[in-house]
Amino acid sequence: METSINSTTSSLFQWLGLIEDYDQPSTSTLPRVITLLALILGKMIQKNEKSLHTRHNKEGEITMFHGSRAPSMNIHRYTERVYRYARCSPACFVAAFAYILRYLETPVATSMTPRLTSLNVHRLLITSLLVAAKFLDRKCYNNAYYAKIGGVSTEEMNRLERTFLFDVDFRLNITAEMFERHCLVLQRETVTCEPRKLRTVLGEVTCSCQAI
Repeated sequence: METSINSTTSSLFQWLGLIEDYDQPSTSTLPRVITLLALILGKMIQKNEKSLHTRHNKEGEITMFHGSRAPSMNIHRYTERVYRYARCSPACFVAAFAYILRYLETPVATSMTPRLTSLNVHRLLITSLLVAAKFLDRKCYNNAYYAKIGGVSTEEMNRLERTFLFDVDFRLNITAEMFERHCLVLQRETVTCEPRKLRTVLGEVTCSCQAI
C-alpha cells in the first residue's frame, strides 16, 4: 500500500485512530475505526436478515463461515474483543472491511451472492482480520492465537483462512486510493447518509453496499 498521503487524508486517518503508536496501543480507548466498522457490519446484518425473512427459498446461503446459530456475543462486542486481544494495527480493520466486501462480491458455488448475517459475520471478521494482519503488519500472532480470540478451533481457523483466500482469489493488495475510500465510508457512518451515497463512495465495490 502506498505510504504518501496528503494533509487531509492524514487528518482522516488520525480521526479514525489509524495514526498512533502501535508499539504501545491504548487499552482504554477504542479507535473510532473499531466502533464504526462494527456499526456498518451491524447495519448490513440487519438489512440482510430482514430481506432473508421475506424469502421462501434460502438455499445456497450456507457457507463454511456460517454457524448453526448466532453467537451470544454481538458483533459490536466481538469487534472490540478482537481489537483488544489481537493487538494488530487499526489499519488492519480497514483492510478487513475491504476484504469482506471483496468476499461478498464473489458468487458461491450455487452462483448466489453471499450475504452478511449474524450467522457468518463473526467468522468472516476474524478470518479477514487474520489475513489483513499477516499482509500489513510487521508482527502478527499465529492462527492458534486468533482461533482462541475468535472462539473457533485452530483447525477451523486454518480452514477458514484457506477458504477465504481462495474465495477472494488471493487479491489482498489495497492501493492507497482504495484504502482512503473505505476510510471515508467508515467516517460517513457518523452522519445520516443515504445508502446510495455510500455506494458511490465505494465505487466498484458494489456487492454488499446494497446492504448498508
